[in-house]
Amino acid sequence: MPDEDQLSGRVALVTGASGGIGAAISRALAGAGAKVAVGHGSNAETAQALVAELAGQATAFGADLEDPAAPGRLIAEIEGDLGPVEILVANHGIGRQATYEEVDAELFDRTLAINLRAPFLLAREVLPGMRQRGFGRIVFISSLAALRGGVIGPHYAASKAGLHGLTHFLAARVAGDGVTVNALAPGFVETEMLPGDPQELGHSVPVGRVGRPEEIADLAMAILTNGYLTSKVLTIDGGSYPR
Repeated sequence: MPDEDQLSGRVALVTGASGGIGAAISRALAGAGAKVAVGHGSNAETAQALVAELAGQATAFGADLEDPAAPGRLIAEIEGDLGPVEILVANHGIGRQATYEEVDAELFDRTLAINLRAPFLLAREVLPGMRQRGFGRIVFISSLAALRGGVIGPHYAASKAGLHGLTHFLAARVAGDGVTVNALAPGFVETEMLPGDPQELGHSVPVGRVGRPEEIADLAMAILTNGYLTSKVLTIDGGSYPR
């Protein structure tokens, strides 16, 4: 069984925590005793509601992660208030649905800046401390679109696929220091980012429905509590992509 006690008292940053998957992971981390930094962009009200729900186990921190300087400021603020970040769940992302003809340079660059560059910069900020302390957990929330192309668009698929390369590169260099780096690639999950009607999309999934945020959080917690699992991309998709 996963040893969630090892997360008790540790500072965990979950970006995009005002959304469905991020909120579910934040709840699970708080339930394991972690001090959760609820990272958000424009959804400050939703983030504060989650903080209130978690009753003393969480604090909200806002950042515009399109700004290349924002990850450094965010980590500095969290570590000044809560202590060193020992768990990073880079869950934030944008995904405006568009055909490849509609995706221009501006949309492509903005998507990669938020979905790929920001997770790297966040990891770069926290890795030195993690390695020095001999413990760290990083999980990048990717997407099945990184493996199959998906339905949102080439900009989104490319940004998520980039997280897989980032996972493997970093994991190989920090594994000996007690730091694990993995990616979690969900299929269709019932959140605000779901590109269509849940019932209709569920017909295309072998289990007959889309996933629930809590199911993604369950697997995220199993990853975060396993010190032998690293450099892996784990899919959770109701059987949509057997691999």
